[in-house]
Amino acid sequence: MTRFSVSPGDPMKKFVTLALTLSTLGASVASAQAVRVGMAYDAGGKADKSFNQSAYEGSQLAAKKLGIQVKDFEPSDPSQIIQGVRSFAKEGFDLTIGVGFSNNASITQVAKENPDLYFGLVDDVSTAKNVASLVFNEEQGSYLVGYLAAMNSSTGVVGFIGGMNIPLIHKFEAGYRAGVKAANPKATIISQYVGNTPEAWNNPGKAKEIAANMRGRGADIIFAAAGGSGNGLIDYIKQTPCLNASQLPKGVTFKSDNFKNVKKSAAYAKACTGNTRPMFFIGVDSNQNYLGDFDKNPATLNHGLTSMVKRVDNAVYALINEVKNDKFKAGERRFGLKDGGVAYAVDQYNKALLPAAQIAKVEAVKQQIIKGQIKVPTK
Repeated sequence: MTRFSVSPGDPMKKFVTLALTLSTLGASVASAQAVRVGMAYDAGGKADKSFNQSAYEGSQLAAKKLGIQVKDFEPSDPSQIIQGVRSFAKEGFDLTIGVGFSNNASITQVAKENPDLYFGLVDDVSTAKNVASLVFNEEQGSYLVGYLAAMNSSTGVVGFIGGMNIPLIHKFEAGYRAGVKAANPKATIISQYVGNTPEAWNNPGKAKEIAANMRGRGADIIFAAAGGSGNGLIDYIKQTPCLNASQLPKGVTFKSDNFKNVKKSAAYAKACTGNTRPMFFIGVDSNQNYLGDFDKNPATLNHGLTSMVKRVDNAVYALINEVKNDKFKAGERRFGLKDGGVAYAVDQYNKALLPAAQIAKVEAVKQQIIKGQIKVPTK
């Protein structure tokens, strides 16, 4: 073997030192760029202001903080999902995450075809051995927002709009119903689903029709677990921000006026004269409270009572971080109230709507759920 030595002050030393430095820098850059993550979104796309967007925000935070590369795939048709997932695998992406239960078949199939790659699935459980399945106790968070809805409904009638009629959304409805009834056993809950196909996640027009029907039946607070379709509910309340006593159906009356002293916008005061009560939506997945600030002034009445937040962003970020640190673990992971996986949102937009006494009640109920003293139904 040929050897050579570099004496102090020798120009060759500078050359070798520079070469080693460049090599180290190159290795660092390669390391920073080594992890590539593919995000395959559900119907509604990454800008649905709800479930998909939460996953997107988690991936973007990982790109910013962890230096990983992210590529997105948004199908225009559900049948295209497997194409997107397979394209990530063919390119050798370290991690491919399918956002939404409808991605299960595609993620599972491609994962089995590529046992050397890692995959993630949000909202369903895969049978593949190299898939981390991220699922949530949606019923727990829905119970809490249902409790708040019952305490604040002026009519005792509340609504639930589901997206696609599937067991996952039945969990939202079951928890919501249980929470409403726990706070007010006499309350009436009206429920309707947008549809039975994946298009139900992105049909705001239909959700808007459902909201109008529910208002006509006396509902003043409506919770939508419907992905992008939920924007139809928000748009309806923006156009129809209150209920008038003269419009209430037979047998329904105003029983409370919790928001009498909350400052109203000039537009609200003009549209809602006489004996009226405000309409509210309850957001889902992401914190959608801000979407109820119709006059862009958080100091006035907000029409987002609260949001049932599902921290898909945190789950996605954590999974990406594990892959970056070579600590990936396949299998089911469940997120609930105990670990902050689900929650109800209180912020500058709705803090005037929810008195401290109400928050204290809900927090007590939350602890009972965490301790197992309250068993929240899932169907």
